[in-house]
Amino acid sequence: MRFIDLSIPIIDYDEAIYDPAPYAPHITYKDHKRGGLEMGILYPRLKPEKYLPEGGAWAAEDITLSTHSGTHMDAPWHYAPTQDKEIREKKAMTIDEFPLEWGMGALIVLDVTDLEEGYIMKPDDIDKKLEEISHKLKEGDILCIHTTAPKFAGTNEYYQHGVGVGREATLHIIRQGVHVVGTDAWTWDAPFIYTAKRWKASLKAKDPNPSIIWEGHFAGRELGYFQMEKLWNLDKVPAVGATIYCFPVKIARASAAWVRAVATIPE
Repeated sequence: MRFIDLSIPIIDYDEAIYDPAPYAPHITYKDHKRGGLEMGILYPRLKPEKYLPEGGAWAAEDITLSTHSGTHMDAPWHYAPTQDKEIREKKAMTIDEFPLEWGMGALIVLDVTDLEEGYIMKPDDIDKKLEEISHKLKEGDILCIHTTAPKFAGTNEYYQHGVGVGREATLHIIRQGVHVVGTDAWTWDAPFIYTAKRWKASLKAKDPNPSIIWEGHFAGRELGYFQMEKLWNLDKVPAVGATIYCFPVKIARASAAWVRAVATIPE
């Protein structure tokens, strides 16, 4: 069995850019020498350079970041306070309520790198891509889309690239028994710069169209689902045949959490 890491690292904004500055992680690294000094506070007359291995103790890090930094999973609470209006409306699930059985499943990858940047996928687009890989979605499949965004990973351009999954396409996927989806772009929706252009055009035409705003996410109000963003290496796994493991960190009442997504491929 071969393992493929599908996650980007949590990395300081000064090293690589995966988020706009207000949302970017910042990491303070504390080395072993600093740890030795801290340990010296606990033990009277302890001289680190004399009594501790190589004069030091623990290394540690302080991190400031959002729950949406790095490879993460959004919960329905991120999209709205309620979910499942299409069935029976209830309070939206937070990330600590993620069903563990949903964190492992058949990984289905749709390659959408042939689509225009900023394109918004419709149900027919999903069906066409599934037909190309000869797969019919089933209960528990975890469907992810591979975009052009990873080519720009670590730069200011990363979050400006990718293809969005529209409201109807998202609901089309969820209605087939999929509970978890993912993308290697910054967002499940089209990059904001493209939606902003469409919004401005509708204002200019004096026909405001708010339905285009965050439509893939807002689909979670109709049918709750969990969504991974900023995945990695989706081009390294087959379209069908891999298994994905994606368990979010359990943060109480949170809208999202970091996830270490990993795929396995039989050999």
